[in-house]
Amino acid sequence: MNFLNSIKVFKNNLLKKENIFFLILILFIFFLDRYSKNFILNNFSEKRFYINDYLNFDLTWNTGIGFGLLSFDLEIIYNSITFLIGVVIFILFYLSIISTKLDKLIYCIIIGGALGNFYDRLQYKAVPDFIDLHYNNFHWFTFNVSDVFISFGVLVFILKGFYEKN
Repeated sequence: MNFLNSIKVFKNNLLKKENIFFLILILFIFFLDRYSKNFILNNFSEKRFYINDYLNFDLTWNTGIGFGLLSFDLEIIYNSITFLIGVVIFILFYLSIISTKLDKLIYCIIIGGALGNFYDRLQYKAVPDFIDLHYNNFHWFTFNVSDVFISFGVLVFILKGFYEKN
């Protein structure tokens, strides 16, 4: 399929009823993430809030990508990573419009989460992470609601790939 045909397919599929539903799903995930982050930022004067022996809210600012990977102090690297994330979101959005329903669902879950973190990168120049899962002295990477949706979407995408090959 050439580029012009791809644009026509995208345009014809964009306003289909099912795509409106998936757009609402993206917005729901995005606003759920915004609500959770705003709640933490506005209601916790302490940096760490103990919930139980396995879960704390511990606000950290992540300048890297998922789970703090690729954190750099150089603005050019941060901006390049942010631009790349924006391109990936755009590509996933395009793929979601032209895909089957299950793929749309997977892409939209990832997009909703990615948009939440992308917004933070533009607004704060870092992503607020606050969910701290731990057992004794072992702490998983601190993460946020967007990371949950991104990770879940990627996991389902990988499992779907294994299922389809068999």
